[in-house]
Amino acid sequence: MILVLIGAAFLLHNFGYLHFHWENFAFLWPIFIVIGGVNLVLAHNRTAWATVLKAAVIIGGFALILFGDFSGTRYRWWPHWTYTHRSDDDNSDDNNDDDNTDNGKSIATGQFSHPFEDGIKVARLNVSGGATTFRLNDTTSQLFAADVTSRHNKFQFDSHREDSVYVLDFHMKNHNSWPWNDDKDQATISLNTRPEWEMHIEAGATDLNFDLSRFKMREVTLKGGAAQFVLKMGEPLTTSNITVETGASDVTINIPKDAACSVESSSGLSSTDYPGVKKDDGHYETDNFASAKNKYYIHISGGVSDFKVHTY
Repeated sequence: MILVLIGAAFLLHNFGYLHFHWENFAFLWPIFIVIGGVNLVLAHNRTAWATVLKAAVIIGGFALILFGDFSGTRYRWWPHWTYTHRSDDDNSDDNNDDDNTDNGKSIATGQFSHPFEDGIKVARLNVSGGATTFRLNDTTSQLFAADVTSRHNKFQFDSHREDSVYVLDFHMKNHNSWPWNDDKDQATISLNTRPEWEMHIEAGATDLNFDLSRFKMREVTLKGGAAQFVLKMGEPLTTSNITVETGASDVTINIPKDAACSVESSSGLSSTDYPGVKKDDGHYETDNFASAKNKYYIHISGGVSDFKVHTY
């Protein structure tokens, strides 16, 4: 009965005869546990009332999922996040952005931010997520700001101190989502230019493009698989480290043409495109590396990936 109802529901939905909210599956998935539990408890009970109860639980559970509407209109998430559901039939005054709807499916838009405080000299940004788009190309008077779009409020933000380093954690939750909707998950990040930054990125199935040319970057760490990473760096500090550990990813790092740079690669079956002179197998240096005061140290390792270090 469960398989017949699931198949019938999807067929009717595909042909346009049944319309239901996909979000119901995210919020009501425990119903399937209830259905399974009731059927296990009454598995050997052949009485009429047990049969009726099992059928009622199955039909009632599917009725809630298929015909209910459990997508709210607005939620407030502490401390710096406003989560808004919008749909095509929402004609309220604040629904003035057509991009916030997609065939009646709700999309959350919101902002995260953290104020800049005097005395912050070094800040670390940890970014993690999957099946999303990350962009960074602007500055802010805040320490950190991000505009996000998500179907299921999947972004989270936290902050804390580790000794003298101010740590910002910006990541995605891994539940209450459907993978075919993840193309709508986007985050546009802005940073303050005053501190020196450390950035740790861990992402899979992600399109990430960060223009860091206006920031003082102490280190950048990229970890991920099946992703596309593009970084544009500015002038290095005395020592600026870039570490890339990926598999099946396309990684492009752009550095200023006069920046001193050393590239060490231990990537196995990977195509490589590095600037400078080849010193030995997997090691490249620009001509001015030995005499430069400020330098980039790029360390690359990974599986079947495409690594490129270009100058601009």
